[in-house]
Formats: sequence, structure tokens, C-alpha cells
Amino acid sequence: MKLLQIIGRLTVGGVLAMPLSGCSMIDEDLDKCDEQARLGYELRLVTNMSTEIETELSASTDIDISNTLRQYLSAIFTDHAHDVDLSFYDTKGDSLRLYHDEHIMDASQASYALNLPKRQYMHLAAANIIDNELVDLADDEWCHKSLLRQVSSDTIPSHTTGLFTARQSMDILEGVDQQFNVHLYMANCAAALVVDTQGHDAGHLKVFSTGFATGYSICDSLYHYAAVAPIVRTTVLTPDKGSKMAFCSVTFPSQRTVASRTVIEDADRFKTVPGQRPLWSFRAYFTNADGTVTETILGINEPLLPGELKIIQVKLADDGSLTSESPEVSVSVTLDWKQGTIFTPGI
Repeated sequence: MKLLQIIGRLTVGGVLAMPLSGCSMIDEDLDKCDEQARLGYELRLVTNMSTEIETELSASTDIDISNTLRQYLSAIFTDHAHDVDLSFYDTKGDSLRLYHDEHIMDASQASYALNLPKRQYMHLAAANIIDNELVDLADDEWCHKSLLRQVSSDTIPSHTTGLFTARQSMDILEGVDQQFNVHLYMANCAAALVVDTQGHDAGHLKVFSTGFATGYSICDSLYHYAAVAPIVRTTVLTPDKGSKMAFCSVTFPSQRTVASRTVIEDADRFKTVPGQRPLWSFRAYFTNADGTVTETILGINEPLLPGELKIIQVKLADDGSLTSESPEVSVSVTLDWKQGTIFTPGI
């Protein structure tokens, strides 16, 4: 047996060095230490959240809504892990899980010790799953089936935590001190529709989003998409002051114009090429004074990527429709919209 020391390290951005000594941070007789294989964990929050808020909500009149949005999303785009799930798989045959460990971290760093025999493993890790009632870890007894699985329903709420995952191939050797660096990256993202109500009663407005993945295969870094994407209820954010409010959803990413598994660790990863058609959308429904409902579908032709925040700004018109000046947003309005059998969000 080799003593495998796991050092939990959660940071934003670059690597933080941490001196390692002893078999673990638990009291032990250090004279009994064997050769050590050390795993340094980093939760790397690669996001454009601050840049997007500062760019899109830079006017002096946007201070209240930008602060409200930033506060709400601070629990999603975070460098803190509540829980971590660690699995070590056979690299041959059906890739069956050989060892499994779960911990409540509630910290930016922690240390665990596992005893693993020498061999080659594929290691998968996932963080912040327990408090996300919409997503669970499914089929994780097998490496290539391990999946972040979203609840299957026509209409769903938003994710409640930022989800992070990692995959790492490792060969545990005998009689050799080793150290592995395991980087966890964000698997979900957020979108916010910021509405300038222009004096209208925004209590009559309800907003949904759609067009996002329903699951994520950790080992293969692949997202899964349903034939009909679920409708996502947004969270309404209303500042105490100002004429703007936000409708925010936290989801898995949208489809991309070009498939890619490469992780770029800076803001350039969010510079994408718009598609020829909308890749995801907001759907807004405003109930007018006469009881009629105005539907506005805002189609966005730029992909929403893991770790990304996308802000779409619109204005609420007298007829209940939403207008956008962004070239990346297509707008379709239906006056006197009737609730149909395909989309029934219960507005």
C-alpha cells in the first residue's frame, strides 16, 4: 500500500504553493510514513463575471442593479467548495471504480489521506453537488459513464451552486515520492436579462430561458443535450432603487458553434464566433392591463460557455414587448399570446 495524500486547494486563477509535510494533517506517528503520492487540488474559477458586469452595467444609473447581480452570483462564481467527491478508476476493461471518497470541505483548503495500492488510475473529482438539488452525480461506478445529471422535467428551476469537475490520469509508483496537481474547472454558467422597466409595473413580467445542456460526462468533457431543451425559471433580482431589474438563470452551457474541449485559462476563452441561428434564448411574458399577454422571444446567437456570465439588456415597451439594440440578439414578438400545449410555464 502507498499513502496517497490529498491536499485540497481552492483558488481563483494561478497556482498557490503549499508546503507539504507528514502523512496528513491528522495526528499520526510521522515515523511510520511511507513514500507519498500527493495530490494538490485547485478549484480554478475561470470566469468573465466581473468583466461582463463592468462592461455591460457601467453607467452611473446601473450601480444598484450591478451590485444586486454581483451579490447574487457570488454564491455561484465562487472559490469555495462545500463538498468534494473523489473517485479512482481502473484504466482497463469496463473502467470500474476501485476507490471512492467523499468529504465536506466548507473551506478553501483541506487535507485527506487515502491508502491506495500502486497501479495506474483515472481520477475524477466533482465539487459542490450536495446543495445543488437540480443536479446529481450519476453512474459514477464507471469512469466513462460518470455524469453530472440534471433533473429531467419540461420546466426546471436554476442551478443553486457553481459545479466544478476534474479528471486526472495518475500512475501510483512504489518507492517514489510523487505529486499530482488536479485542477477543477466550472461546469455550469449563468445568464441575466437586465430589463429597463421605464416606469412600467414589472410585476406583470415573467422570464424563462432555454437552450441548454442537460448533463455533463466528466471523463470525456462532453455535454448532453435533449431533443427539446427544458424551460428554466429565472430568479428575479430587484434592487431597492433604480428602474432596472434582472432575471437570472444558472444552467449548463448552450451548444457551441464549434465543438471544443480545450480549456483556456483567461478571458480570451469567452471570445466566440456568433452562429447563424440562435443557440439559446430568453422567453418573456408580460400581462397587460386588459388581460392580454405579450410574448417576446430573445434569441442569442453567441454560445454560453462554462464559467461564463452573459448579460442581455432590454427595455420594456408600452405594449409589454422587450426591445434590444444588440446585434447578437434576435427579437420575436407575439401580441395577445395564447398559452399553448407545447410551452406551458404556468404564467
